Amino acid sequence: MLKGNLGYPRVGVQRQLKKACEQYWSSKISHDELMKVAINVEEEGWQTQAKAHIDLIPINDFSLYDQVLDMVLLLGAIPHRYKPLMATLRGSKDLDLEAPADSASTDLYFAMARGYQKNGLDITPMEMTKWFDTNYHYIVPEFTASQSFQIFSNHVLRAFSRAKELNLGGATPKPVLIGPLSFLLLGKEKEEGFDRLDLVSKLVPVYIQILMELQKRGAVWVQLDEPYLALDLNAKAKQLFNQVYSEIHSKVPELKILIATYFDGLADNSATALSLPVTALHLDLVRSPQQLDAVLVLIQQAPQTSPARNVILSLGVIDGRNVWKNDYKKSCELLQKAVAVVGKERIVISPSCSLFHVPFDLDFETDIPKETKGWMAFAKQKLLEISDLHDIISGNEEALHENRKAIESRNRSEIVHNPLVKKRVVEIGPGDAVRKSPFSVRQKLQRERFSLPHFPTTTIGSFPQTTDIRQLRAKLRKGELTQEQYEAAIEKATTDVIRWQEELGLDVLVHGEFERNDMVEYFGEALNGFLFTKNGWVTSYGSRCVKPPVIYGDVHRPNDMTVRWSAYAQLQTTKLMKGMLTGPVTILQWSFVRDDQPRSNTALQIALAIRDEVIALESAGLKVIQIDEPAIREGLPLRQRDWEQYLDWAVKAFRIASSGVLDTTQIHTHMCYSEFNDIIEHIASMDADVITIENSRSQMELLQAFAQFKYPNEIGPGVYDIHSPRVPSIDEILELLTRASAILPPENIWVNPDCGLKTRSWEETKASLSNMVEAARRARNFLIKGTGA
Repeated sequence: MLKGNLGYPRVGVQRQLKKACEQYWSSKISHDELMKVAINVEEEGWQTQAKAHIDLIPINDFSLYDQVLDMVLLLGAIPHRYKPLMATLRGSKDLDLEAPADSASTDLYFAMARGYQKNGLDITPMEMTKWFDTNYHYIVPEFTASQSFQIFSNHVLRAFSRAKELNLGGATPKPVLIGPLSFLLLGKEKEEGFDRLDLVSKLVPVYIQILMELQKRGAVWVQLDEPYLALDLNAKAKQLFNQVYSEIHSKVPELKILIATYFDGLADNSATALSLPVTALHLDLVRSPQQLDAVLVLIQQAPQTSPARNVILSLGVIDGRNVWKNDYKKSCELLQKAVAVVGKERIVISPSCSLFHVPFDLDFETDIPKETKGWMAFAKQKLLEISDLHDIISGNEEALHENRKAIESRNRSEIVHNPLVKKRVVEIGPGDAVRKSPFSVRQKLQRERFSLPHFPTTTIGSFPQTTDIRQLRAKLRKGELTQEQYEAAIEKATTDVIRWQEELGLDVLVHGEFERNDMVEYFGEALNGFLFTKNGWVTSYGSRCVKPPVIYGDVHRPNDMTVRWSAYAQLQTTKLMKGMLTGPVTILQWSFVRDDQPRSNTALQIALAIRDEVIALESAGLKVIQIDEPAIREGLPLRQRDWEQYLDWAVKAFRIASSGVLDTTQIHTHMCYSEFNDIIEHIASMDADVITIENSRSQMELLQAFAQFKYPNEIGPGVYDIHSPRVPSIDEILELLTRASAILPPENIWVNPDCGLKTRSWEETKASLSNMVEAARRARNFLIKGTGA
């Protein structure tokens, strides 16, 4: 048996890569200094895996920003709008496959991710959306009918050569690439009249060229990630999988290709996957343990000449998406079942997916209670679990007995279970998920109460978290500030931002959230059933990292969570102030969730806690309350057959959280970086009075779903991209509002950024919001009154 891994965390144990990237973007370090940090983090990951005796160590799973963007650069699939920048940065230089990384390619790469606004150029970034059902955001490839491909970057070749030189204790470095079909399916056609899958004939020869280059440098194994094999595929896509991998095999027959699928089972794609002429196939047995039986039957029934007869199975039995210790007994049952059919020599013990989705190392957590820490495993510990399972299957059962103690300790722990919380969930009735009156009635009452103008302006919630603000929290933790001093400083920051919003002319204000560390962590700290890490960082997008809370037990709200700051803010102004909350599905989705009960049960527990907070905010004088649910689309199962069940409880959780208020209290929700077309009726059934969405990177494309569905409630299509440092012009925002007004009733349109402003600088924020408010003013004149803009 081999011990394998599909990917490893890449930001650094102390977030070294995040800090280096941000320093490079602000011109505080050189390109060479950036690359030195990146290489150190990457090689530390390889060495950690080598020390854990992993046989197949992934190479090229590391990225400066995003693995899909890496493939865009590698394959030369660079959108046309970056050509002027390419000419400025690279000139006419051809790629030298042996040359080290240069700043020109890196700057082009970051421009595609973040946009570019200097040296006379103003180029928008590429779109960004969620990586399947995770909280990670990837850069969306853009394709045209005349798309061409070529090797444009040599990162994977250089990374593999470095790994070979390090030796890694005899382990095999295994380059990782996103497979050709999934790369195309992850992208978007940027013009009508063609199917991006038709580009495969141009794409595959470049993949073959890359694989040949890797083989020339000594590669034995290559991992091609094809997660779309775990999704619903049409007949054309299935046929193309056979065509593509037959062509690859014919050109590089000696190369051992591992196709990696994850996040669900193969299901009706099992026969397709097993017919491919590849060496190994990876199965996610955490998300879909039942698929193993079907795969083993197909292997046994396959003709002697079929690739399935000799395929190696990489069995993902370690959870790459969660922090709980593996149940060795259950994993060994799956492994032994496979061994009985294909033999030990055709098994690779692996995590279910890349360990990129979990923190680095549990050893750095010194404050987690010993009892709960004993139930957990981070990336480094999961590597050791792979070795333990290998030893157990090989006959050494000592680790099995120790593991059993930890599993039983968690199952019987009194801190996990709260009978009162369970009882309250059972007693939820139909009336708990319904507002008193329909939206048409509520809208009339709210308009009479608020007297807002057309195109009312607001923001999504947070304002820049400057170094000064973050240092306040740090000083409080260290005891360098008293609680009274800390609160006085936060009050001043809150009052200052309220005065600034009033001067700017925003219609509905926010308090800035200066007291909050993270939109989920802040709430988790106030709820029972959560625990927190010091260094449990995972990447959300680019350099943005989050520390997901760990939900270990039944969730309830012992005290008010936000009322103190929202009520204080409302007292400082006569304008409307929004109370800001994170919704139950987002708290669930952006946490490491307990795996000993259905996720729906945990979601309903959180929903009841948020409901109590909503009612408390209303009682404290807040007339507008926003319950953010950016993750509701993200949590959608990969297979359509499972959608209805998920959407039923997800929508129910939101409605329970939001339905305890008066008709005159306006409920907002916010969603970002999601395609809504296929679930728009469920979005509508959430029955929020106002929904704000990400929409600027797609140039209002997402609004088509709301228009075709005739979405009845009010909507704020984000008019500028807060994930880019560029400042949108007044005309640019006005053009987006004009497009939105052609699709939606103008009287139902709000004007706002597409997400919170926590990560932006004050300089960018003030300039962008000033342009946004002026664009809204012009829209009222131009689009409503018919006068000049």
